[in-house]
Amino acid sequence: MSHVLLYDGDCGLCSRVVQFVLRRDRRARFRFAALQSGVGQALLRRHAITSVGDTFYVVPQGGGSVLDRSRAALFVAAELGLPWSLARVAAVIPRRLRDRAYDVVARNRHRLLRAPACALPDPAQRERFLDRT
Repeated sequence: MSHVLLYDGDCGLCSRVVQFVLRRDRRARFRFAALQSGVGQALLRRHAITSVGDTFYVVPQGGGSVLDRSRAALFVAAELGLPWSLARVAAVIPRRLRDRAYDVVARNRHRLLRAPACALPDPAQRERFLDRT
């Protein structure tokens, strides 16, 4: 069982985040699904998420609350191990402020990375994508 990272499949920044996680997730703790995919939509419905907005989500393995925005980003960093897990110190910043900073980046993500950055996963990585259609 793995954590599921739900990302915007139409976003260049989100695609780069997925590539970043793929390269650094040595223990293969994460699986991936685009929010627009059938699997992504089913997970959103299962967890009663109706407003997707400009964010990504992490569905932790074994259930638990779905994480979004800065909580999801800090969770991913922590799961990747050192040096990325050092980002957990940002948890001392109130969530409201962390999420505001996250929202600024999210609102501007299409301007930050205009060119599509959707790299095709290699065969070993393809297994980690839940909706491979």
